[in-house]
Amino acid sequence: MPSDTLWEIAKAEVEKKEISENGGDGIEVCEKSVFFIGSKNGPKDIAHFWELGGGTSLLDLISIPITNETLRTFSLVLVLDLSKPNDLWPTMESLLQVTKTHVDKLIVKLGKTNAKAASEMRQKKWSNMQKDHPDRELIDPFPIPLVIIGSKYDIFQDFDSEKRKIICKTLRFVSHYYGASLMFASKSEALLLKIRGVINQLAFGIDKSKSISVDQNKPLFISAGLDSLSQIGSPPLSENDIGKLHAQTPMELWKKVYEKVFPPKSASTSKETRDPARDPQYAESEVDEMRAQKDQELEQYKKNSSKSWKQIEFDS
Repeated sequence: MPSDTLWEIAKAEVEKKEISENGGDGIEVCEKSVFFIGSKNGPKDIAHFWELGGGTSLLDLISIPITNETLRTFSLVLVLDLSKPNDLWPTMESLLQVTKTHVDKLIVKLGKTNAKAASEMRQKKWSNMQKDHPDRELIDPFPIPLVIIGSKYDIFQDFDSEKRKIICKTLRFVSHYYGASLMFASKSEALLLKIRGVINQLAFGIDKSKSISVDQNKPLFISAGLDSLSQIGSPPLSENDIGKLHAQTPMELWKKVYEKVFPPKSASTSKETRDPARDPQYAESEVDEMRAQKDQELEQYKKNSSKSWKQIEFDS
């Protein structure tokens, strides 16, 4: 088990980071090597954490941490902002689709050189689903271990009851379909301890928690394989309204129902257009000074060019 001291240090670092980033958009990509030290007589392990912040703005960087070398020990933790339900589905869909496509390609590539390893990976994704589970034929587990965390539960809990119901049921369906664990998080110490347990399970194979919480009036906590479509129920919409929606798959149906209540922002407003060169997070004084100088020179060039063109007399 990791030492409590290290967890306290990690917690303090996260809290310090949250305080410093309250005014920003949290766009970030970085690697963090976190040392998880086992018991005195047990093995010592290291877990490497790659954080990709900023929503979907840095999707292309997903391929950096997930490689042929890391593929067989990699786990994905997707953190969704419960306080922004209109952004939730497009963010979740984009990140999961891009990651799944990349991982599937790596598995195919692995199969060409190590067919046994590729086969083991395809079988492993079913490890959290009991062989007699009634939904085995209806789901498609993610190719690598997946945990979905709904953050800012302290804000979410004040939402209208019907809105909370739709978000909870939708996330339960998506998580179950992908064979993922689902949990809600806030600054509550109890919830943080549960997340700690899940991280332990991902990093060191420690037995996962058998506890489950599906009450929409409480933080959800459902380990992979413990939910079912019968318990989740149908999309929260009348049969008449559902019949008007044209969907070819259950996932598409849930998406249409969700976006009927929480329509995503238009492409023009949701598209990430931030210029990293002007992001204070990547500030470099010498580089920034040179950039400012070049920008001034460019503006002056534009003005001079404009004047010179105006002075040219064209033949009529």
